[in-house]
Amino acid sequence: MGLRSLFFFLFLVYLNCLIAQDTQFSQYYSNPMFLNPGLVGINQQGSAGINYRNQWPSINANFESYSFYSYYNFDDVSSSLGLILNSDREGMVGLNARSVALQYAYQVRLNYNWTFRPGVEVGYVWKDINFNRLTFGDQFDDTGLISNQTIESFNTGLSVDFMDLAFGGIIFNEKAWLGTSFHHITEPNQSITGDESPLRIRFSLHGGYKINFDQINPRWASKDGKERSMTPTFNFKDQHDFTQLDVGMSLMLEPLMFGLWYRGFPSEDFSGIGASDIILLFGVKIGPTLVGYSYDFTLSDLGFSSGGAHELSMSYSFDLRDSRKPPRGTRDVKCPVPFIF
Repeated sequence: MGLRSLFFFLFLVYLNCLIAQDTQFSQYYSNPMFLNPGLVGINQQGSAGINYRNQWPSINANFESYSFYSYYNFDDVSSSLGLILNSDREGMVGLNARSVALQYAYQVRLNYNWTFRPGVEVGYVWKDINFNRLTFGDQFDDTGLISNQTIESFNTGLSVDFMDLAFGGIIFNEKAWLGTSFHHITEPNQSITGDESPLRIRFSLHGGYKINFDQINPRWASKDGKERSMTPTFNFKDQHDFTQLDVGMSLMLEPLMFGLWYRGFPSEDFSGIGASDIILLFGVKIGPTLVGYSYDFTLSDLGFSSGGAHELSMSYSFDLRDSRKPPRGTRDVKCPVPFIF
């Protein structure tokens, strides 16, 4: 095997490892449909939102992710439908991944206090790579100049597409919730080189508990009816050899929101890429609109030189029902998940 062939082989091995895990959002409840199909329509109205994440912007191997979702809840049939679009790009090699998915959830009133929402997602994924973003040894001379041409010949049309399937559900009352989701149920082959590289099942277990300040001290209640609460939350994820825990708390002092989370496991070595982070969040709620910004402080060996990760989210809630009908919230339990209402 020649040097160039060996390089190409090693590069493809690296590439298959690169796409082994899914994109993650630090503001995981700001993108509810990405987290769990059972959360589609969870506000018992309609909502549209957009999320943007730029991870490690100070190095060439940064990751950019975009996500757009919209859903609506149909009271008469206790059902919700939603559409989610995702796009990811890896900066160094120009790896692109795009997906579109439909979600459906059904709401079941278990008793006076508890509600259960199972959900399903059916999606389609496209992945490709652009070798034109790479440079090779024959493009450099002794002075360091770079030529636009290379004698290397690669297939720039390498791509793959496949169907995808996910299930999820959430159970909740007025104060607490617990949800779980399973993405990539069929473990589709995601290799763009024709080899076998199954996209492993991603499991998530997430939950939390909402504490209103007036529960602690009645004098802390807002006089104008605005929310004053703190909500500890967690999100455990497992995908093949990748395991991660996000745990922290959000603080709502309407119209402002603050958050602090830790990502990782304290018992593990921080040297792994993305092994551990501290996440800070600031948000503001203006009527039905909620805007959030978060920053990930990287604790691994990449450190501050990586630029951490910036994340922006924006959502808008709306209601298309006949105003003469009583709001659904007067009849059903309202889920306490943050960032939703």
